[in-house]
Amino acid sequence: MTAMNVVRFRTKPGREADFIEAHRRMNPKLDGMRHARIVKTGDRTFCLVGEWDDLDHLAAARPEMIGMLDGFRDMLEDLGGGLGVTDPVSGEVVLELR
Repeated sequence: MTAMNVVRFRTKPGREADFIEAHRRMNPKLDGMRHARIVKTGDRTFCLVGEWDDLDHLAAARPEMIGMLDGFRDMLEDLGGGLGVTDPVSGEVVLELR
């Protein structure tokens, strides 16, 4: 069953372009990832939305995704509330609207 992950980020002031470029250079090819998009949601805030074949592929890719995060972690601001620099959620798609 299709799975999705969504990760919220806030960049440090002046690091927005660096954040986007880091992802452009990365262009990850993760097994089971159908596609990913980065959405600018506000001033210095972004969400990455990934679509996956299933939760097993998503779970297997987590170590590699954390490794990629380490490559741009210095560009991110702590989100507060004990979250750290990311606010990730994931799960199976239960309804698709077109």
